[in-house]
Amino acid sequence: MERAMIALLTWLLLALRLRLKSRARLEAEIIALRQQVIVLSRKSGSRVRLRNIDRLVFVCLYRLFPSIVDAIIVVKPETLIRWHRRGFRAYWHWRSRRRGGRPRVDHEIRALIRRMSKENPLWGTPRIHGELLMLGIEASESTVGRYMIRTGRPRSQGWKAFLRNHANAVASIDLFVVRTISFRLLYALVILRHTRRQLARIAVTANPTAEWIANQITEAFPWDTAPRYLLRDRDCVYGHAFTKRMRAMGIRDRPITTRSP
Repeated sequence: MERAMIALLTWLLLALRLRLKSRARLEAEIIALRQQVIVLSRKSGSRVRLRNIDRLVFVCLYRLFPSIVDAIIVVKPETLIRWHRRGFRAYWHWRSRRRGGRPRVDHEIRALIRRMSKENPLWGTPRIHGELLMLGIEASESTVGRYMIRTGRPRSQGWKAFLRNHANAVASIDLFVVRTISFRLLYALVILRHTRRQLARIAVTANPTAEWIANQITEAFPWDTAPRYLLRDRDCVYGHAFTKRMRAMGIRDRPITTRSP
């Protein structure tokens, strides 16, 4: 009698759970279970063999209804999440593929530029560029400067010395990308003080603008707490509104180069 009551209560709980689930979620779980039956029907030996179409079905269902991981038994939930991350990387690799632009510099030309700059340390970028033109090699001065070998210390104060001498008056700002599970892009803004590596401001948006970044600067440094220098990269999102707000707050803008630490 007790076992019958337990079985009846279990059945009632399962029926209530099914009633609470949405129709689309139930259909997704049914598709996942049917696909697992198909995979198991192809089983040969002691190991389940999955095809790419099977992985695609499970990943698509997981994107729509993440709760279907409870109905997956042929693979571990961590495996399904790893497939989704792999598909995410493949998607953005396809989105960021090369679509024209400036042609690549041949390996021989890059090696020649390095050799000329190494064997002639007193030659600058214009001299090496002129020598290449006389050899019939078409390359811009910026390309020559990019592949030259840098020798010796900088004549003026370097970035490391600048950060060491002015750490109390320096803050930095950076904007990086956060990828969501649905392949959307969110932009996170971080403002950091260099004195004690103190986080001054962090904010997230789907549409970063110069006005939005300028408002974050105001929120990060209220009243008279603004630093003297603000380091940033040369992203085009730092527009006129941003630079105008920096001047109004008495902050000196310091864009860095690609070779800065």
